[in-house]
Amino acid sequence: MFSGTKGPGEVEALDGTNLRVLIVHARWNPTLITPLVEGAKKKLLERGVKPLNIITQSVPGPFDAIIPIGVLIKGDTVHFEHIAESVSRGLMRLQLDFGVPVIFGLLTVLNEDQAKKRAGLTADGHNHGEDWGEAAVEMGAKRKLWADGIIG
Repeated sequence: MFSGTKGPGEVEALDGTNLRVLIVHARWNPTLITPLVEGAKKKLLERGVKPLNIITQSVPGPFDAIIPIGVLIKGDTVHFEHIAESVSRGLMRLQLDFGVPVIFGLLTVLNEDQAKKRAGLTADGHNHGEDWGEAAVEMGAKRKLWADGIIG
């Protein structure tokens, strides 16, 4: 787990046994996307999400959480800002429209070295996909508890 000033801190040990989690990912930057997807899957499995309930292809819902994964690397134009803003708003809209937790699995970095570090591809890096998997279980499980009136 990440131990710096930033990061999720301690994660409550919630059971993901009955959760269905959808992972959708970009095809751009596959050398970065693949380890992020694998990191998310690893954490989902560790939290009890069954392999068949980790969906990475087009199948019907409902889902308990969605993890969209992408990497935006800033270039020399404002293109980066436009895409980052549009993706952020789109993911928020998805969550609001469907009432399903959408984990913000988008790396927005200034250069490829930062992306590699956040994908866990450097000695001093950390795979943020793992954090996204943890967050999906936490939010999906808590959503069920809220719906059942167990927590308020």
